[in-house]
Amino acid sequence: MTETTAARRSRITPEREAELYGAVLDLLREVGYDALTMDAVAARTRSSKATLYRQWGGKAELVVRAVRHGKPGKLEGTDTGSLRGDLRALVTREDDCAMEQNSALMRGLAMAMHANRDLRHAFREQLIEPEMREFRRLLQRAVDRGEIRADCPALDFVVHMLAGGFAVRALIEDQPPTQEFLRSYIDAVVLPALGVPTPS
Repeated sequence: MTETTAARRSRITPEREAELYGAVLDLLREVGYDALTMDAVAARTRSSKATLYRQWGGKAELVVRAVRHGKPGKLEGTDTGSLRGDLRALVTREDDCAMEQNSALMRGLAMAMHANRDLRHAFREQLIEPEMREFRRLLQRAVDRGEIRADCPALDFVVHMLAGGFAVRALIEDQPPTQEFLRSYIDAVVLPALGVPTPS
């Protein structure tokens, strides 16, 4: 975040910011990214459109900040002492209901990103790249502990495997991801690909 952006945002209280982000997420679920307008956000949150633009610059940044605020906790600090424990801890950050809502929201945003460069850029800069850095640290700890070989070819594809578990279940089985499904998927697919033993 630039100093200018931080200065803009300092004029709004954390409580008001959380209220605005919640309203943005509600609107996203109702109408999708393309149909969401700053006018609709202003009306829903009893704000002026000028205030929204002054605080966030535009729709893409506001939406990404709302998604980031609504995420269930940071990867940073997740260290249970084992890779399996860390991955299972990440899965349990959301209950099944929240996971279903958020996976549907993310599928809609993923489609919107294909056609919207500003949204894609904001998403990569503010969400994907920071989380990828933390996820690489999580995997490096597993390498340092000797759980994964440093030259394991699957290391570069762990995020792809996990994202696939989320997306493909809805596509193939018409079912949302659940904690139980993801725990089983981690044990049956992700850990074996990394050469990490799982309980029999």
